[in-house]
Amino acid sequence: MKKIYVDEKWCLGCHLCEYYCAFANSHSDNMAKVLKDVVINPRIRIEEHDNISFAVSCRHCKDPLCVKSCISGALTRKDGMIRIDRQKCVGCYTCVLVCPFGAIMPSKDGAMQKCELCVENANGTPACVQGCPNKAIVFEERDEG
Repeated sequence: MKKIYVDEKWCLGCHLCEYYCAFANSHSDNMAKVLKDVVINPRIRIEEHDNISFAVSCRHCKDPLCVKSCISGALTRKDGMIRIDRQKCVGCYTCVLVCPFGAIMPSKDGAMQKCELCVENANGTPACVQGCPNKAIVFEERDEG
């Protein structure tokens, strides 16, 4: 399965991936209108430590603690991808607490959100990958053995 990978040596810390993510999940066709004067709430975020920038997003783990701990059954793993059913999410934050990567966060409506690889709103490539100016974020299949 293809996943998002980040090469921190190429990450500029520009945060454009966050804007492209927020735009892709806004279901709008005009980035300037939908994001102007808005505090964005992307499903990927840039962290900066010791002058190193890197993007944090869901790793779609093979043995996901978030799915195991979800009390409402809102998190599921299908075809290698972790998805959130926002209608089932009760906003208990258990998944946020158990995710070892800090990749799950609350959305504006109280349900949790995470990267779902833009399966519903991109042309086969996640928006953060398409928008990264330095190609620090890639979408590819890797042998993780």
